[in-house]
Amino acid sequence: MSDAAELRDLDWYGDDLGAASYSGVTFVDVDLSEVVTRGATFESCTFHNCRFNSSTHVASAFVACDFRRCSFFDAMFDGCKLNGSVFAECTLRPISVRGGQWRGVTLRGANLARLELADLDLREADLSMADLTGTSLRGARLGGATLRDANLADADLRGAMLDGVDLSAARLHDTRLDLGGAVLLAELHGAVVDTA
Repeated sequence: MSDAAELRDLDWYGDDLGAASYSGVTFVDVDLSEVVTRGATFESCTFHNCRFNSSTHVASAFVACDFRRCSFFDAMFDGCKLNGSVFAECTLRPISVRGGQWRGVTLRGANLARLELADLDLREADLSMADLTGTSLRGARLGGATLRDANLADADLRGAMLDGVDLSAARLHDTRLDLGGAVLLAELHGAVVDTA
């Protein structure tokens, strides 16, 4: 556990941080490119102008963290928890995501086009104005997520849990839905669906 309030201008390129633990720390201009974490915990931390390019994070937690103008080019998140974290002006393409919990994350206006986000827990996430063009959200848990003005053109929502989601507030074009999603969308537009 680090008690440092601020870490600035550090070069951690390629370091193996293992199960490092930080709480309430501000990281400014830190190079975390090709860093590896396994079971690491970052709680209520702030990252400004940091580089996570080609980094790998396995079963690590970034809970209630604030990411501003950070680059995640080619980063991998495998079974990670990012609950309550906020991303603003970040580069998030391309990234690889394998499962995990991203509940309540704020990705407002983020470019998430053509990412593979299948089976990800995105309940109560703010995806308003996000670009999800061609993104796979198959089997994702989207209950209570905000999709206002999100671009879901060519996105795949088959098998996604959509309880409490207002799909009518999103931009849909060639969006793939299963029967449950199609019924939800029809009902949001005032239709009475008779499955008898």
